[in-house]
Amino acid sequence: MQSKPFIYLLFLLILVAACKSPEARRPVDVKSGSSVNASVERNKELYAAEEKVLKAMMLQDTINDYLNSEYGFWYYYVEEKPEETEKPEFGDLLEFEYDIKDIYGYTIYSKKELGKNTYRMDKEEIITGLREGLKLMREGETITFVFPSYKAYGYYGDMERIGANMPIVSTVTLHNIEEQLISKP
Repeated sequence: MQSKPFIYLLFLLILVAACKSPEARRPVDVKSGSSVNASVERNKELYAAEEKVLKAMMLQDTINDYLNSEYGFWYYYVEEKPEETEKPEFGDLLEFEYDIKDIYGYTIYSKKELGKNTYRMDKEEIITGLREGLKLMREGETITFVFPSYKAYGYYGDMERIGANMPIVSTVTLHNIEEQLISKP
């Protein structure tokens, strides 16, 4: 009978010893931000390679005069309407059509396939390049944009037809700008 209290005491001692608070382990090798820095460098190299290919493509096109946007993409006018003065502003409702091609001119999505689109300027999700490109347009204009991958569908593509890190060419026609009505108090 004496062995039972001894077993209980031994069990209690093991339980108390096992309940020591955990200590944080230190990393063996500390490299603060090294993976982020490596990613930034890879992205810079990717963009430089893309830019080189896109500029070569634009140089081969002797018909169109490409403009360099402040947003980091290129474009040219298919149909310009300089007499129109209004450009889209925050909250305006836009009606437009567009297509998407690869840089070799092969159609990925046609205007017919994508149909007419409506977009509330800067209030809805749309690819960065298209959002910024629409800001440059006037009603009735058609512009062809050359978007590097980071202004298009980026690292993931669109999970259907547009691959990862794929630059695209998109011809956009802005049909209508409906100004946002501002309610006055």
